[in-house]
Amino acid sequence: MPRQRPFLSDNAATVHPRLWEAMRAADSPDSPYDGDRLSAALDERFSELFGRECAAIWIATGTAANCLALATMVQPHGGVVCHEEAHIEVDEGGAPGFYLHGAKLMLASGEGAKLTPADIAAVIDPIRPDVHQVQPHAIAITQASEYGRAYRPHELAALGAFAKERGLGLHMDGARFANAVAFLGGSAADAAGPCDTLAFGCIKNGGMSAEALVLFDPAQADLVKYRRKRAGHLQCKGRYQAAQVLAMLEGGLWLENARAANAAAAEIAGACAERLMHPVEANELFVRLTPGEREVLRVQGFEFYDWGADAARFVTAWNTPQDDALALTQAIANL
Repeated sequence: MPRQRPFLSDNAATVHPRLWEAMRAADSPDSPYDGDRLSAALDERFSELFGRECAAIWIATGTAANCLALATMVQPHGGVVCHEEAHIEVDEGGAPGFYLHGAKLMLASGEGAKLTPADIAAVIDPIRPDVHQVQPHAIAITQASEYGRAYRPHELAALGAFAKERGLGLHMDGARFANAVAFLGGSAADAAGPCDTLAFGCIKNGGMSAEALVLFDPAQADLVKYRRKRAGHLQCKGRYQAAQVLAMLEGGLWLENARAANAAAAEIAGACAERLMHPVEANELFVRLTPGEREVLRVQGFEFYDWGADAARFVTAWNTPQDDALALTQAIANL
């Protein structure tokens, strides 16, 4: 039996040792819920990272982080414009409708699972401004996108200007935000642009059970905290959540991990050539492969998800062994 080589998801990766150490260091009596010293440090640390005042709240899942953020912008009778393949539409089991009490997702199309102002306008411009039709309240984008594509700062600026002009909130699902920052080579602020809220991903990047919801309007923090409690996400020992997030930021570990995952994906991409469905700008590869070719790879121990009838998705992680990346590179080249 060949050794299994996992490329299913970065969620399958192990927890980084420095996060375990941080949680062990937090294992002493402190105030419950989010009254501990570590939770209190999040606002200042994220304000430093983004170079502007913000509030940061630990959340156990990316799904909850996205939905709690959108709930600050969208009334139950409103709508959220997102890509038709956005995670909140395809992979969150109807959670936005649950958390937003029935608010509608308004689906737009765009190349590489990214949106432009024109893509959004095509959806919302035909809507009549009356009570018979759902009115848009917010835009949700993903950085890096569901196809591993990174929004450039000028693209974000255009979206921010459009959102402001139309009176819409702008949320960013940053499940792989670190991978986008690593690819773009700029600052966290550059990759976040003018968004109002950001679900700052940690779990896919070496975390265990904590994400950070960053609010660039700190006045919204109390609202989110009440909604977090009501949703059952206020954990009793929140210091362990905060410890993970702070450890991820300490010494730039979040970028170090993302660069390692991106490098492994770039290595594999070199063997894919015209098989690639999308440019590789983060740690996901979407590769055209026949059912027979996919079976050949699986027999060799490679684990991945099928992507439709004639393609596959491979995801690298912060700890993908170089031998595994090289082996997959060679295996694809040999097909």
